[in-house]
Amino acid sequence: MSTSAHPSADVIPTDPTVTDRLVEANARYASDFTDPGMDARPVLRVAVVACMDARLDLHAALGLELGDCHTIRNAGGVVTDDVIRSLTISQRALGTRSVMLVHHTNCGLESLTEDFRHELEDEVGQRPAWAVEAFRDVDQDVRQSMQRVRTSPFLLHSDDVRGFVFDVTTGLLREIDPA
Repeated sequence: MSTSAHPSADVIPTDPTVTDRLVEANARYASDFTDPGMDARPVLRVAVVACMDARLDLHAALGLELGDCHTIRNAGGVVTDDVIRSLTISQRALGTRSVMLVHHTNCGLESLTEDFRHELEDEVGQRPAWAVEAFRDVDQDVRQSMQRVRTSPFLLHSDDVRGFVFDVTTGLLREIDPA
């Protein structure tokens, strides 16, 4: 008999993990699923870039249905090189024309700094190649993200780029003047 507090490698956990619950939910979903016959091209020809924050239900907040838009999410909703990559594919290969940026109030990136990268380096022995993209002023960060989209040489359509801050307590969008 083992006296270790850790189960042996032979023991299979009996409690379902969060991922197990999600896979089970997918099985229920798939049992009634019917192929909607949609194209990968969004009906509204818009790409929405938003924060990954779990409080943002973008489809509900924006009145969107399945197939209406491309949704690109990351920490802060910041326009990074990878967001430009996704927007470029969205525009050039899949026909989007408009870009909507959605940051939000009380974002976790407002409490981080680039020191986060240095802390990671100290912990794991390697500094991440990516920037944290932390910010103190959400409005200014939306402006910076709009500017990154508007000036990217890879994007075909930069005339309809608008930025917003979603208020997590009221559910309302506030448009940010790009100036």
